[in-house]
Amino acid sequence: QVQLVESGGGSVQAGGSLRLSCVRSGYIDSSTCMGWFRQAPGKEREGVATIYFGGGRTYYADSVKGRFTISRDNAKNTLYLQMNSLKPEDTAMYYCAAVYYTYPDVCLTPSEVDFRYWGQGTQVTVSS
Repeated sequence: QVQLVESGGGSVQAGGSLRLSCVRSGYIDSSTCMGWFRQAPGKEREGVATIYFGGGRTYYADSVKGRFTISRDNAKNTLYLQMNSLKPEDTAMYYCAAVYYTYPDVCLTPSEVDFRYWGQGTQVTVSS
């Protein structure tokens, strides 16, 4: 049974930073992909950043490139999303997601339907 538990959300002013964490239960291997999605009210869920465990390649949405960094600590079974220079348009519910036995091209062009396991979400609110 795979469980994902996010933490680290909150309210910040524009220009501030937050670090999201996602603690994972269950095994991983080189064909595992994990990532962060977000969903703002009235909008579809979008992939923000993903990482393919076989080789560590990453994907970032254009809207967050240069500001967000995805990383992992395998010893702590934790995935992180460091978010800097936050903007009001980053306001959303952020979800951690995972899929096993997948391919790099699936991981690095993330779609909600391709991820099997989801956390409960953590709210990020950025005020101007």
